[in-house]
Amino acid sequence: MKNMGTFDLCPSPQKAHLETNLTRLPKLASKPICRIVSVLQPPLAMASRTPPPPAKPPAPRSRTTIFSLGDDLLLEIFLRLPSLPSLVRAALACRAFAAAVRSSPAFRRQFAALRPPPLLGLFFDYDGTEMPSFRPVRRSSDPDLAAAARGADVFLSRVPGHDDASPGWQIAECHSGFLLLLNQSTDQIAVYNPLSRALDLFPTPPDEFSSGCRGKCVYMDPFLLCSDEAPGSFRVVSVCHGKSRLRAAVFSSGTREWQILRWSKPAPGQPSGKKYWLRRGRQVNGKLYWSHTKQAHKVVLDTVTLRFSFIDLPEHLKGKGHLYMAGEAKDGKPCIVSAADFTLSIWLRKTDADGVEKWMLDSVIPLEEEVIEATRGSLDDHGDLKVLAILDGIVYLSTFETFIDASVPCWYLFYCLETRKLEKIFHKKDDGHEHPYVMAWPTFLVGNNGSP
Repeated sequence: MKNMGTFDLCPSPQKAHLETNLTRLPKLASKPICRIVSVLQPPLAMASRTPPPPAKPPAPRSRTTIFSLGDDLLLEIFLRLPSLPSLVRAALACRAFAAAVRSSPAFRRQFAALRPPPLLGLFFDYDGTEMPSFRPVRRSSDPDLAAAARGADVFLSRVPGHDDASPGWQIAECHSGFLLLLNQSTDQIAVYNPLSRALDLFPTPPDEFSSGCRGKCVYMDPFLLCSDEAPGSFRVVSVCHGKSRLRAAVFSSGTREWQILRWSKPAPGQPSGKKYWLRRGRQVNGKLYWSHTKQAHKVVLDTVTLRFSFIDLPEHLKGKGHLYMAGEAKDGKPCIVSAADFTLSIWLRKTDADGVEKWMLDSVIPLEEEVIEATRGSLDDHGDLKVLAILDGIVYLSTFETFIDASVPCWYLFYCLETRKLEKIFHKKDDGHEHPYVMAWPTFLVGNNGSP
C-alpha cells in the first residue's frame, strides 16, 4: 500500500492521549465497545481550558444607625438619659431627635415625672440698686447640668439699665425658667430667660391703677403667669391694696396692654391700722396667696377668674409669717411648711368630715440628724432652719449662721417631701433675698401642643 503520510487528526495533548490508548487496543479487544470508547475519550478537564464564571459577590448589607430608629424606640432611649440638660443636648444633635421629643407630649410628661427639671442655682437679690447675683449648683456627676449653668446669662447682661453703676433691677419672681424683674427707677418690668436670652420690656401699670384707693396705696411685687398652651406667651399680674381692699392689673404679652380690674370687697379684720398688712405673696398652681401680717387668714387671687377670696390659716400660725411659707406639693396642691427647732411641719389643704375645706397638719418631720449628716456641723452652730421656697414638692432651706454672725456663711439645703431626703446645695453667706432658679423645658422642645 502506498504510504499516504501521516496526518494530525487531533492536536496535542489529545493526540498524546490517543496514541497512549491505541497501544492498549489488543488488551481491549475483548472489552465491550462502550468501555473502549470511555477509555479512548479524553478527560473532560482536558477537553476545555475555559474557567467557570466567578461567583457573584453577596449584596452589601444596609447599615443600621441610630437615625434608622423609629420615634417610639428613640424616645425609649431618651427616657434613660439622666437629666433634662442631657435630653436637651441630645435633641440638639439633629432635627429628627428634636422633632421626636417635640411631637410627643406624653413622652415629655413621662420624662418630667422621672427626671424633674433640675435646680441650676440660686439668684440673690439685694436691697438697693445693685444687680442680682447668681450661685450655681456644682454636680461633678452631671456635666450637662454644669454646661447648662455655664451657658446661661446669669449676669443678666441683656437687661438694660439707665445707670450702669446702679441699674436698679430687682427680682420680683423666678418662675418657669424666667426672671420677673422690676425697676422702680424707670417704671419698667422685664421678663427675661437667662438660658434662651429672650427679653421682654414693658411699663409698669398706669397711674389710674391706684385710682379710688382708700388710704395709702401699697404696691405688691408682681407675678409671672406662663402659658402651657402657647409657650413663650405670658401674663403679668400686679396687685395693690389700700386700708382694706385690693386691686389687680393684668398685662398680656399678646395685647401689650394692661387690664385694670375692680377693687375687691374689704378683707377680714381690716382696716387694722397697719399700712403694710400683707406679707410677700406666693404663686401656687395658678393662684396667688398673701398672708395677713396679724390675722389668721390668707388673701387668694384666682388667676383664671381674676377674683379675690379669703381663706383661713392654722390659728397658731397667726402673725408668724416669718416662720412658714406657702408653696406647692408634688401634685401641685397648696401646702404650708414651717420650720422650728430643726423640725418641719407640713399642712395641706383638705376637706374635713363636715365637708369644710381647711388647712390640716399632714406631718411633722424632725431633721436634726439629717442636717448634721449633710453639713458635718453642729446644731449649735447652725442655729435653726429657715424656709426659703417650696417648688414642686421641694422645700428649699438655709441654716441661720449668717443671721447670728454676718461674717459666717450658712448652708443651703433642699428637702424632698416625696422621698423624705435632705441634700445640701452649697455653703454661702446669706446676703440677699434668695430665688431658686429651676431649669424649664425649652420652648423649641415644647412647640405649640402644650407643656410637659
